[in-house]
Amino acid sequence: MTDSLDVLNRRFGLKQALQFTLGKGGLPVAEVLTPLGNGCIALQGAQVLDWQPVGQLPVIWVSKAAQYAAGKAVRGGVPVCWPWFGAREGLPAHGFARTCMWQVRGTSQRVSGEVVLRLGLTDNVTTRALWDFAFDLELAVTMGTSLSLVLTTRNTGHQAFTLTQALHTYFCVNDITQTQIQGLDNCNYLDKVQNFARHQQTGAVTFTDETDRVYIDTTSDCLIDDRAAQRRVRVAKSGSTSTVVWNPWSERERALADMTAGAYKTMVCVETCNTGPDQISLLPAGLHSLGAIISVA
Repeated sequence: MTDSLDVLNRRFGLKQALQFTLGKGGLPVAEVLTPLGNGCIALQGAQVLDWQPVGQLPVIWVSKAAQYAAGKAVRGGVPVCWPWFGAREGLPAHGFARTCMWQVRGTSQRVSGEVVLRLGLTDNVTTRALWDFAFDLELAVTMGTSLSLVLTTRNTGHQAFTLTQALHTYFCVNDITQTQIQGLDNCNYLDKVQNFARHQQTGAVTFTDETDRVYIDTTSDCLIDDRAAQRRVRVAKSGSTSTVVWNPWSERERALADMTAGAYKTMVCVETCNTGPDQISLLPAGLHSLGAIISVA
């Protein structure tokens, strides 16, 4: 368990900018409130649950039926998928990092008003039972008029390891049928709905049915064109050559207990990844950083 709220606020609270409180389900969260924007980060999973720049509608989507409990994944926000992305037989989907309690390592507020929160996770008996490697994982979250996420993996052991990972970001949209994702034109992708068949994207990504695609060999920014809201959200990235685009549509949504009927119309995932053929191998003492910068264009 992490430190008590009193200890966290005494050591890491930022007057009138960041405080630690109990969120839904009794889970500890860091609440950010500044003139630049507001946000919320759960210490379980180091998961951003909310970010809203001043003068804008909310950017990050969370399901109204999300479950908030120790060791349970929350549907929405920015889950940290690590050290694997996707399903593995007999193991937790998307790895264990998104359901572990992370430790607060530091907080600060820049002169510009942005708030920085650093959260860390290291190997222990529980993680070793699932993935037998020594590691140090840190997520640096910077909130202001933009949202910056940097996930840094360090190999602290004597064995090399290979991982896949994602900042599995859920975005609010007004109407998925009027939403396009730009920036992936001419990219090859693996279509999970069609048993990972390989295709090439032509033009913007549009949505008329379940969409679950791994775009490969791409380092480009993506632009979420939410036409019904007359808003565009940019997702810039670093340390990544794959991007996942996902919307469950109506049939798949019905199989998800933590989504309400019709919620698929108001969300889309554009995920900054290293997955599919894009994997990260780290020698002992090796380091890799995966980054995303989200802004309202």
